[in-house]
Amino acid sequence: MEQGLGFSHFLAQIDGVGISVLVLLLSLSVASWYLIISKSIANLIAKRRAEAFLKHFWSFDSLQAVNVEFKNAAPNNAFAELAKLGIDAAADSKIHSSHKLAAAGGTSEFLTRTLRNGIDQEATRVENGLTLIATAGSAAPYIGLFGTVWGIYHALIQIGLSGQGTLDKVAGPVGEALIMTALGLAVAIPAVLAYNTFVRRNRIWLARLEAFAHDLFILITVGDNNDAPVSLLQTPSAAVTEMTDAVVERGQ
Repeated sequence: MEQGLGFSHFLAQIDGVGISVLVLLLSLSVASWYLIISKSIANLIAKRRAEAFLKHFWSFDSLQAVNVEFKNAAPNNAFAELAKLGIDAAADSKIHSSHKLAAAGGTSEFLTRTLRNGIDQEATRVENGLTLIATAGSAAPYIGLFGTVWGIYHALIQIGLSGQGTLDKVAGPVGEALIMTALGLAVAIPAVLAYNTFVRRNRIWLARLEAFAHDLFILITVGDNNDAPVSLLQTPSAAVTEMTDAVVERGQ
């Protein structure tokens, strides 16, 4: 009897609807685990590259040196891409300010739009795949529950046809039907945990990116007003504070 109540017996007893539910759950599980693993690795690599770039960025003497660095090596992380977008936008605004519609409104407005678009593109990129993970986390339990209800329905029909409602006759079919619920939970729980983790990581990541964009905006615009290279050897907050104070003093 124990050998007859295994998972292989469950597979042999389910019909087409049960197989469809099982295949759907397995597909959601494979897809969600693929995204969980791939995004976890990608996030870890992006974090290491970003930390290395920021440390290297604030060690440059000026934005001109950063621009030369970008000509020698392509950006490999979101912070480097944002810095390149900002520097290129400032240079492009100077050249085409009176001939290009995108650069209308001055360097500050053009730079703000460029940095905001860069952040929005990064937000779109980091959110890729989260819809499928959220779908697996929210829909898998109900899909499993549907399989359970369908399995119990067939189990009750078989019990009614046999005319025997004893425990040994009920335990097998009902237990096999409940496997669907277990499969649904097995798919949903990792997906929900991963989704919450990725959402929190993305929120922190984009907040850091916006803070860097603010520092970059100050560096470019104040350096533009001074008509001299902006030193990046000091810490980001100290550099931004000193340059902001200089702007205020000039205004007074």
